[in-house]
Amino acid sequence: MTETLSSGPPSPLIQQEDVVDRLRLLRSRRVGVVTYRRLIAEHGSAAAALAALPAIAGAAGVADYAVCPREVVLAEIRAGRAAGARLVVAGMDHYPGTFADIPDAPPIFWTIGDIGLLQRPLVAIVGARNASSLGLRMAKRLAKDLGAAGYAVVSGLARGIDKAAHEGAMAGGTIAVHAGGVDHVYPAEHGDLAAEIATKGLRMSEMPMGLAPQARHFPARNRIIAGIARAVIVVEAAAKSGSLITAANALDYGREVLAVPGHPFDARGWGCNTLIRDGATLVRGIDDVLEVLTAHKIAAAPVPAPRPADPARRGLRETAKLHRMILDRLSPTPVAEDQLLRDVQASATDLAPVLVELELDGKVIRTAGGMVAKAG
Repeated sequence: MTETLSSGPPSPLIQQEDVVDRLRLLRSRRVGVVTYRRLIAEHGSAAAALAALPAIAGAAGVADYAVCPREVVLAEIRAGRAAGARLVVAGMDHYPGTFADIPDAPPIFWTIGDIGLLQRPLVAIVGARNASSLGLRMAKRLAKDLGAAGYAVVSGLARGIDKAAHEGAMAGGTIAVHAGGVDHVYPAEHGDLAAEIATKGLRMSEMPMGLAPQARHFPARNRIIAGIARAVIVVEAAAKSGSLITAANALDYGREVLAVPGHPFDARGWGCNTLIRDGATLVRGIDDVLEVLTAHKIAAAPVPAPRPADPARRGLRETAKLHRMILDRLSPTPVAEDQLLRDVQASATDLAPVLVELELDGKVIRTAGGMVAKAG
């Protein structure tokens, strides 16, 4: 993109190009979430940060540094489209308000499912993978009761307590945070559960599409669970477990931490009992949870009203018709986007995502000055 595109009010196409630049920056080597935010704050835009990054790396002693190629990000976007996933970017619609005060919140993440759940009040339920029968029943019951009270439940799609929480919350709304790519289900045995969540709830991940999770990805996932929720409930956790990492993150973020007490002779209860000893709220049932949520003004959501149709989910026939209209009116000679809007009699909101689809398919190219042309 040239600087001429940045003059005047941003169009949907410019916003889309900025998303590509942001994703390239985030996927570049040695750029984590904190570095990403600092670079954009210092340089004003992702494009400027990308341009400055090689010199910054060189000054730090990293020779021959190259930013993430545009083609790599476009391939990731194509993979997201193929999986029915959608990107959520900080500063745009649907980005969770709970992330606003989290310094290491993901600036960009993929979603599959009901994106409206990101605006619901969320309570996390996490716990042991090798959970007891009582622990599983407790997690499922709490999740079901939270849903009935107007809260959606977030967890990590793991075995044990996570699975029970998702199942219990399915009717009231549930979000599964993946450690790997949003299209990669782990553990594999949760394929049916993940498919149901994609239909009735939401799956999300900050990782690239198709990425299989590794050990280091799980603490990063846990911080997202703690950051997006208003409160975290731990149901069974060993003395050293990922659930306690989630609880520690929650405390760092100023979230409420609650725990279900365990039997002193059961190692799966040690972590919860330690949390309670150190000040976490003891949970005997949903009333204890609602008392904390009410006391801290974490209001439940009313029954969601039907949402207007998403332009990105228009019918296949309508999309194909718009594709044909655009390609019929374009030629190898570039034309201004505004002119194309008038020619096809479409709104910028409808046209922008379709042009992006055609560009990713190699049928349309964009040139300097906000012009579009038919690919040769």
